[in-house]
Amino acid sequence: MPQDPMDFEWSYWVEWGRERILWLLAGHLLVSQMSRLLVEKYKPWCLMVYGMAACWLLLGIKGFAVILLHAAVSFAVAQFQLSVLTWLCSLILLATLRIPAVEETKRRWYDTENEYYLLLFTVSVRCLFCTSFSLEYCWHAPSQKSSHSFPWMLAYVFYYPTFHNGPLVNFDEFSKQMRRQEAFSVKTNLIILIVGIIRIFFWWCLAELMIHLMYIHALYSSALPLESASYWALGGLALAQVLFFYVKYLVLYGVPGLLLQMDGLKPPALPCCVSLMHSFTKMWRSISVKSLTALLICHFTCRYIYVPMGGSQSSLLGTLLSTALTFAFVSYWHGGQSYLWYWGALNWLGVIVENGTKRILSISLIQDLI
Repeated sequence: MPQDPMDFEWSYWVEWGRERILWLLAGHLLVSQMSRLLVEKYKPWCLMVYGMAACWLLLGIKGFAVILLHAAVSFAVAQFQLSVLTWLCSLILLATLRIPAVEETKRRWYDTENEYYLLLFTVSVRCLFCTSFSLEYCWHAPSQKSSHSFPWMLAYVFYYPTFHNGPLVNFDEFSKQMRRQEAFSVKTNLIILIVGIIRIFFWWCLAELMIHLMYIHALYSSALPLESASYWALGGLALAQVLFFYVKYLVLYGVPGLLLQMDGLKPPALPCCVSLMHSFTKMWRSISVKSLTALLICHFTCRYIYVPMGGSQSSLLGTLLSTALTFAFVSYWHGGQSYLWYWGALNWLGVIVENGTKRILSISLIQDLI
């Protein structure tokens, strides 16, 4: 039975995975385990060199140069130790990805659109990593700057399991865990690897069954079946779509998460099932902690936007502003098209309405009436 071809993201990453990325991830695993076994002290640098080589092989010398240039510019701007300047640099670097002349130039570097999109996706995610390093650099005292050198930035930016699609691990977590030297057990790592592969294979089979049998995205691409469907059917389709979204990212983030674990790092926890969520705010907080998808980069925005702006600990106006900036950045990072701004505004409104309702219900007079 033919599969539903309308979910671009799943088809795209499965195709790249089969062709090259899974083989390069297997190479990373081999280099990582050999370096842990023989030269634990130099593991970060072995993985950095491998990540650079994999980037060069997959994106070519020009793609490699673009990512290296972004890292160098971000590092140079971070030397001023001004968070505002770092954010301005990050937004400008993201904006360069949408300049038509720059887009056309990059397209000419490759034979296919898929290769160009791989560069685009990779550079977008690398911008987040560069921003994370730069902001952590700005926030740390001068005595701690030695652990925030340019080589460490390159080791972080070119770490291959998270290279193309995440998930995001902030720089402080990455550097602390990468420096930590632990006892290495081949037997333990082998058990972790086998169990992890079995789980990811199960999730992959489930995702393939859903995309071959349910045709959720094909139905959404046509107005006619949606107009004729009942409200119950529309609700079922919406639930089916978010469940497929959940299973898809169990695979897409499960693979790099397994490799992070094999490298002796703590991967971001995989997402909770969306069917267990009943609160709009809780859903976003859970996504924020569990780093659900590249679409919802809330682990990043919570640490670097929402909390620094005051978040829930500030005044009502401060909470409204910090929440708005969080959704605005997510919309801008995804491309800034009009539908993304609508999406961000509706999500912001949903969070505000729910929090406002909770505050009203917490008033003692209202509680007494209830």
